[in-house]
Amino acid sequence: MFTGIISKTAKVKSVKAEKDGLVLEVLNNLGKVKLGESITVNGVCSTVKKIGKSISFEYMPETLKLSNLGFIKKGDTVNLERSMKYGDPLDGHIVLGHIDEKGKILSIKKEGNSQVFEIKTPKEFRKFLVYKGSVAVEGVSLTVARVLKDSFVVKIIPFTLAHTNLKEKKKSDFVNLEFDILAKYAHANRK
Repeated sequence: MFTGIISKTAKVKSVKAEKDGLVLEVLNNLGKVKLGESITVNGVCSTVKKIGKSISFEYMPETLKLSNLGFIKKGDTVNLERSMKYGDPLDGHIVLGHIDEKGKILSIKKEGNSQVFEIKTPKEFRKFLVYKGSVAVEGVSLTVARVLKDSFVVKIIPFTLAHTNLKEKKKSDFVNLEFDILAKYAHANRK
């Protein structure tokens, strides 16, 4: 389990397409990492496959279909978050690292000291978005500022922008979306 508070960003060292998936290697700036440890990469719960000066992760076709990891190139910046340990504070919101879908950035605008992102949302997930609710974008815990017909808006403060890969995103980029698990349970129990 994660909180959506990014531990570090890292540069992608290599991306290798394999017969049935993808191996992603990122520079290790997290310190001591264990084989089999769960770390989110752009919000995707990922298992450490190999460790050295870099960390390797392996992905299956289902993950590549739902996330933007298939678009990543050498030199790109990714968000990394280590899993919570018992007793850690829950500073963001409950994030599982299970990406629901990719969302397309429709616009990025400056508003005061923040950046305002409008992100197109797949129709089947809009029911999980509420004003002032939580959503994870690229693994970053964010607050929904507005829910529109086909999209939603989040406003990103300077600190979050400076410490995540969101500062490098542009209009038309795809971002990983994980909708709030509490909203999913609440919706499931209404039936």
